[in-house]
Amino acid sequence: MTNPLFDGLLAVGRRDPARRFAILPDGRSYSYQDVEAVSARFANALVDLGVQPGDRVAVQVEKSIEALMLYLGTVRAGGVFLPLNTAYTPAEIEYFLTDAGPRVFVCDPAKRNVLAPVAEQARAAIETLGVWSSPDISAGSLSDKALAAPPEFSTVARESGDLAAILYTSGTTGRSKGAMLTQDNLLSNAEVLREYWRFTDKDVLLHALPIFHTHGLFVASNTAMIAGGAMIFLPKFDVDEVFRFLPDATAMMGVPTFYTRLLADKRLTREATAHMRLFTSGSAPLLAETHKAFEERTGMRILERYGMTETNMSTSNPYEGERRAGTVGFPLPGVALRIVDADTGEPLPQGEIGVIEVKGPNVFAGYWQMPEKTAAEFRDDGFFITGDLGLIDADGYVTIVGRGKDLVISGGFNIYPKEVELALDELPGVVESAVIGVPHPDFGEGVIGVVVGAPDLKEEELTGALKERLARFKQPKRIVFVDELPRNTMGKVQKNVLRDRFATLLSDA
Repeated sequence: MTNPLFDGLLAVGRRDPARRFAILPDGRSYSYQDVEAVSARFANALVDLGVQPGDRVAVQVEKSIEALMLYLGTVRAGGVFLPLNTAYTPAEIEYFLTDAGPRVFVCDPAKRNVLAPVAEQARAAIETLGVWSSPDISAGSLSDKALAAPPEFSTVARESGDLAAILYTSGTTGRSKGAMLTQDNLLSNAEVLREYWRFTDKDVLLHALPIFHTHGLFVASNTAMIAGGAMIFLPKFDVDEVFRFLPDATAMMGVPTFYTRLLADKRLTREATAHMRLFTSGSAPLLAETHKAFEERTGMRILERYGMTETNMSTSNPYEGERRAGTVGFPLPGVALRIVDADTGEPLPQGEIGVIEVKGPNVFAGYWQMPEKTAAEFRDDGFFITGDLGLIDADGYVTIVGRGKDLVISGGFNIYPKEVELALDELPGVVESAVIGVPHPDFGEGVIGVVVGAPDLKEEELTGALKERLARFKQPKRIVFVDELPRNTMGKVQKNVLRDRFATLLSDA
């Protein structure tokens, strides 16, 4: 028995260990042999810390090649990788650690003192991992342990159905849910994307995405790795750095914000992108105007696809053939997708709008310690109810027309209004609130808080108070005050009325 995910991701790279794996902006580079050695060091360090097969390793650190090696080291050790958004506050981290019960929690060295009590309460060993700057300066306690550990490790055998990762996705009740992803969930999706998007060992992926969620960690990293390709591993999206490294790349994966910012730069030309093979976009809807503008400037059509934390990637516009703006293409090979009536669950005729449901090896194993919630989200025949609304047109293209549960996607990050509303409602002077997403020229959508409150309540008071309660990407970009919230005859707040009323509030943001 092998470790399906780790062995599958490294199969091509092992044929030529000297092959380039990563190019780093600080001048360093990684080969596939380095991947084997450094991931082994981290695996040894984790085992020394008591990590056993099935144990969770929670991680909230800045993006770095070492953080990626920690992910691989966790998989090698048989652990379950649990990445956490770097913007999460200590209060939010407390929930995740308490719920997941990790054996080890890895954080940024600068946050250790603040997060140590949280880790202690969750009975997790706390370690630190920072961004490497030089061999003479410690990059954290876990980095030091890894450097002192052997570069060989006997990879722990796992089965395809064993958990490899847990990613938390917020819920409309305000309680985040841990989506359990198996070895096969991640490996099968990487295999499909490699073939569908034509990735090979000749590819160099410009990687500017964060690695604490599905897009950057699994879609980008896993797909490049399983093809035996290389990555230009940038710590974040920076326009100047992207143009600096673009000549060395063949592909780039991004969110709509990346493309709007590139379009705002005169350096984006046909000549600058002529050598590129592929640009993809996901994590949020790509406006048709952005799609068209990018093609006019570069002569290339962005490939848009659709996925979510629970399903990895489910659909994609074709690599060869029409990449239709405003759609997310076709179900990927091995994935079944249907549109059903939200109330009855019955499949709808082609062209009608309903709830998207998917089934396949990409679909997660359920929510961590939430059997009832898991059961409620799956049909008896195994289809997962995504909560997203869409349709399938006459040519088979899938279009996302809306999202159930009022999910807001801003800059590629999922924001559930209920969580923000709960934080707002706890503040002095707030009677009640409703949180909505409205169009934003840079982030796709921006969060707006609509508040009924005391007469002397000020917007800056509320925004200031939320800074300590919510990650930055969840914080409302504006808070507006109303005398009362619009409601239907059943007393439910009519958020569609609020979205229409404040639709242009952020248009000049």
